[in-house]
Amino acid sequence: MHEQALAENESVGTRPGSSEAIGTHQTEEERIGASLADYYQWEDDDVFGKARAFSTYLASMRARQHDLYRRTLVSGSGHRVHIRDPFTGQVREMIMMASNNYLGLTSHPRVVEAAVRAIREYGAGAGSVPLLAGTLAIHRELEERLAAFKGCEDAMIFAAGYAGNLGALAGLLRPGDLVVNDILNHASIVDGCRMSGATSKVFPHLDLRALERILQRAQGQFRAKMVVVDGVFSMDGDIAPLPELIAICRRHGARLMIDEAHATGVIGAHGRGTPEYWGVEGQVDVVFGTLSKALGGVGGFVASTREVIDYLRIFARPYMFSTALPPAVAASVLAALDVIETEPEWRERLWDNIRYLTTHLRSLGFNLGNAQTAIVPLIIGDDYKVNEMARRLHERGIFVNPVFYPAVSRKLSRVRLSLMATHTREDLDLTLDACEKVGRELGII
Repeated sequence: MHEQALAENESVGTRPGSSEAIGTHQTEEERIGASLADYYQWEDDDVFGKARAFSTYLASMRARQHDLYRRTLVSGSGHRVHIRDPFTGQVREMIMMASNNYLGLTSHPRVVEAAVRAIREYGAGAGSVPLLAGTLAIHRELEERLAAFKGCEDAMIFAAGYAGNLGALAGLLRPGDLVVNDILNHASIVDGCRMSGATSKVFPHLDLRALERILQRAQGQFRAKMVVVDGVFSMDGDIAPLPELIAICRRHGARLMIDEAHATGVIGAHGRGTPEYWGVEGQVDVVFGTLSKALGGVGGFVASTREVIDYLRIFARPYMFSTALPPAVAASVLAALDVIETEPEWRERLWDNIRYLTTHLRSLGFNLGNAQTAIVPLIIGDDYKVNEMARRLHERGIFVNPVFYPAVSRKLSRVRLSLMATHTREDLDLTLDACEKVGRELGII
């Protein structure tokens, strides 16, 4: 859930699930059609009441074949996958347009072999939290490599990407501090800020004048200040203007943290992310990233000065209280970094695919917003049409994700496509053909 959705939800005069919001005398069937957010604060004397109400909503979605979550893959992540179709029970091939495996490295031979070797050398798990007995030599090697890759003094790795943002923000911020978020920041950023106890303010998406006004008004009211943005925004696929953000933060004595989950490996001349893309490497105070997208594994990392990382190793609770990353994952990510640095053709193929697909989708009349990267939203703004488009694309063998409020604002619900370097021209042409047919059937284009 993004900060925008939370802000929109919290600005409503009635709580989702309250009698004012839903209607005291409505039946369960009449309540169906509300957004997912309406089931979050469902009022009931039984703590399981919200689950009962939600089960009716899910049943209605499944009856219309609009429940496309958790479709089960019976093959690995790739440009073509085999799934067990939830509606027919049959195994079928689909073109995967919903994966964050941007460079296709989850199945790259060098990456797979590195993981196999690490299991033979270290075993399946680390056996302890990293602060105590769980730090392996391969973990330190990965941390040093990530720090160098991001132009920072040191880095630390987390067992989950979500835990990395949570740990860094709650570890650094305290009550009395101010943290300022772009309204489209990722849910893990929002939760980390809340957990910290710091005062949190939000500025409209990439509205730098609004950000500057917030920081100006905050002068003398707070102890420390931090600004947090995604490098590449996960729903819109646009890129944060780091040079301007750095200048604003310096004018107002604020630190800048960026989330590089969807940027690492994808943007920048050598795939080093948003700072490289803008030519400001080494100028961002805290850099967060995942190991789970272009790097093909799982987990997260935070890179900064040596002092900051030493501090977070003690005060980032998700790091202190989670077992260290499996050694096979650390090894596979090291190999993925090798591939990124020595096989630039994967990134070049990805960008060829991005240009091809976005150019043709725009020429068909789809609204892609300000999409600039491998994340391609088809913005529709009508939940029924979003569901129907995803269902009809599923029938045509195209695996996409429908996205609704509260993940995005109500008027910006969309079908989201994600591109990979391994997509073939045939994959893209079949996807374009299906999108055009369904888009015209539903009056979207």
